[in-house]
Amino acid sequence: MIEQLGLIGCGLMGGSFALALKRAKLVKRVVGYSKSPSTTERARQLGVIDVAAPSALLAMSGADLVLIAVPVGASEQTFKAIRHGINDKMFVMDVGSTKGDVIEAARRGLQDQIGAFVPAHPIAGKELAGVEHADADLYAGRQVVLTPVKATLRSNVQRASKVWTAIGAKVVTMTPEAHDSAFAAVSHLPHLLAFAFINAMTAHPQGSRFLELAGPGFRDFTRIAASDPTMWRDVLLANREQVLLQAQGFREALAHLEALVRTGNAQELEDAIAAASGTRSLWQPGVAASPD
Repeated sequence: MIEQLGLIGCGLMGGSFALALKRAKLVKRVVGYSKSPSTTERARQLGVIDVAAPSALLAMSGADLVLIAVPVGASEQTFKAIRHGINDKMFVMDVGSTKGDVIEAARRGLQDQIGAFVPAHPIAGKELAGVEHADADLYAGRQVVLTPVKATLRSNVQRASKVWTAIGAKVVTMTPEAHDSAFAAVSHLPHLLAFAFINAMTAHPQGSRFLELAGPGFRDFTRIAASDPTMWRDVLLANREQVLLQAQGFREALAHLEALVRTGNAQELEDAIAAASGTRSLWQPGVAASPD
């Protein structure tokens, strides 16, 4: 049982975590803070938090667990704000989509309290941001990646794993470097491509007309383009090296398909499409696709 959760960032991700703990009867009290007072108050009105705090430091005062659910670009400032409130009985997690930059921010911001921090990335979300869309089921059945560093106390990694498991998530542990490389490929680059595709479409002289004719394929391909701009600006910049590396691989694959289309090479084009189709058909969330 968590006596008190200190929630810093009362939006979709943080709010959903609080609701999941409440539904599972794993927390007695949630104290929350957001940069916008109206967001904090709205979270209280919706029952996501029990008490609205006027600062990050006051939100985490007396907490067993502190969850930082702010844009990754605001991580260091948040760590600095809470450093002096950390004690030996509490541990701190984040929900950021990048880990290398957040860990460096934690080292600078938390300094000698870095052992309390367990970097975490729940593989969950919605296109609609805000506490109004918080959902107790958001993390159920989803993977949560923990990326502890050498300074992270093992006892805190175990506590973090138990909390996520208790609300229905599947916990995976990996290095920060492996995390950022993998998610540049399967998350960050796809978002970048979706943003670019929509912008190219709207820039076309007949873009509006094209959009009127779009159907389920367009909907499925572009769904993530409706994601939160501030969050994804921070994610793409934070993991830029890996994103650009993955983008180069994509450009090479696209150029190959373009060449097959240009030359009318029907058999090789079909083979390339079949290879992609087979891989996608075998894929399941959290399970590596394999032809065996």
